[in-house]
Amino acid sequence: MSIETWQIDNAHTSINFTVRHMVVARVHGRFSRYEGRLFVHGGLENTQAEVKIDAASIDTQVEARDKHLRSQDFFDVAAFPRLIFRSRRVVPAGGDRYRVVGDLTIKDTTREVTLDAEFLGRVKDPFGVERLAFSARTSIDRKDFGLTWNKGLETGGVLVGERIDIELDVQAVKAAAGAKAA
Repeated sequence: MSIETWQIDNAHTSINFTVRHMVVARVHGRFSRYEGRLFVHGGLENTQAEVKIDAASIDTQVEARDKHLRSQDFFDVAAFPRLIFRSRRVVPAGGDRYRVVGDLTIKDTTREVTLDAEFLGRVKDPFGVERLAFSARTSIDRKDFGLTWNKGLETGGVLVGERIDIELDVQAVKAAAGAKAA
């Protein structure tokens, strides 16, 4: 069985997140720089994935907040420049849905996470490039990864919620023949 290698197409991919802010609101953000590969061994249930995200590319559209998120209070990008996800297994969940189980590393902490993914299709674009597309979601507790900074509010609650909702929309392009799995 041959292995197909696919590269994440950054121009057609997004890595977004949402977190509660002051209990009543949400802050939306994204990471703008990342790289990733998929290694498909036959069917999708035999796929391996690795994604490396540039932690400094965090963008919530508020530069002061982004600077704080890059600091030692949160991601400490000087010491830990990347967030890394490596899949361990893909479990069919009916139809075009899958549960992608893997290890997420933020700072110096690695935890197992499960992405609820939907395969959106495989096509050849008008330029002859083969593409795969899928979406995925998960939620993590930021404190599990050592992201514990917070401030209490006078009215109760805290400034930054603990749960982070993550949403991915991914397109990958088929790599040239001869590319090897890592």
